[in-house]
Amino acid sequence: MLLNDVRLQEAMSNHGLDAIVATSPENVLYTSGFWCLPQWIRRGPQAFVVLVAPAIDDPVVITGTSTLDLIADQNVQARVRRYGAFTVDTDLATILDPVSARQAELHHLIDDRDALAALVAEIRAAGLSGARIGIDEIGLLPGNVERLRSELPDVTWIPASSLLRWVRAVKTPEEIDRLRSIGGITERSISAAFDVAVSSGATELSLARAFHTQTIKEDAFPVLGCIGFGERSALMNVQPSDRELREGDIIRFDVGGHFRNYRADIARNACFGEPSPDVRLKYDALNKGVKRGIEHIRPGIPASKIFEVVVETVRKEGIPHYHRSHVGHGIGLDGYDLPLLSASSQDVLEAGMVLCIETPYYEIGRVGLQVEDMLVVRPDGAEMLTNAGNSLLVLN
Repeated sequence: MLLNDVRLQEAMSNHGLDAIVATSPENVLYTSGFWCLPQWIRRGPQAFVVLVAPAIDDPVVITGTSTLDLIADQNVQARVRRYGAFTVDTDLATILDPVSARQAELHHLIDDRDALAALVAEIRAAGLSGARIGIDEIGLLPGNVERLRSELPDVTWIPASSLLRWVRAVKTPEEIDRLRSIGGITERSISAAFDVAVSSGATELSLARAFHTQTIKEDAFPVLGCIGFGERSALMNVQPSDRELREGDIIRFDVGGHFRNYRADIARNACFGEPSPDVRLKYDALNKGVKRGIEHIRPGIPASKIFEVVVETVRKEGIPHYHRSHVGHGIGLDGYDLPLLSASSQDVLEAGMVLCIETPYYEIGRVGLQVEDMLVVRPDGAEMLTNAGNSLLVLN
């Protein structure tokens, strides 16, 4: 189960909500288990999920007719409203398999014309025309909320994207299992890429191919692939090029795929040949900052405290001028879930949060170094999902 239903009930109760509407890709998937393809590739109303208190385990999915095959194939356990025209043919002589039979059944539903019309119809049918409803505004376009207010003038609409983000911050066991899986896949994919690095003529692109190929071999999918050599390792968002590996180059990986829709984000460093004393000193300082931060991970600790510990440790251990806007973030369906480990963060760590803790450092034109790992906040501390170890990898 993806949805943390207890936490959602708490959030809805605290905000006095009778119902909540998910509209963004992450929140539709999170609240219903429905992965709606077009919603991940273009903006605008595509799919909604309506959850009515207290029966939030009985979602209603609103989606386009062209995506009913996905509802059937994913065995989504929800009542469905469809909208829009899309033609499929059925030969009456064909004996349908279960997925096709479910799709054919869904095509017989009433067409509610468009996504917003379907949402209005569902709210009226649920007796919510005068209710207080939270709406995830991220999946809407300008003018959509105004239309809803016009057609449902007695509904009180409350922006709810931040509420759902808060709910998603504490992961269920199923979510943690998926995050553990993609963390392990990402580590093994980095190892596969480093195997390529010791070959003659290795390029950033050849390492990227090896990294992403291993990710795909393990039934995950590429998302993030920042891989840079030497001076290009200092490009924060470096995209692999045909730059060849040279003696003395630092290799920086800031990478991650996704497995069953859950993300990884970790960083690793290697040097082709022995690193200079200065590079080793700075890497060790960054690594000690991450390790010290991990030691302080506990439920109830302010995220800002972790930021303070990490930055002060890096400065003390070898980079006195070290500065960062943040040293980590939550991760899940989104690459940046709550909490944010920053100086101004108001977030407080809770058991079940999954974090990336990181110490990037960039010297333009010279070197980029970055330590980043994933962990789960447990009642007695941090459970590591990935582990960079304590040494800068040396490739010969």
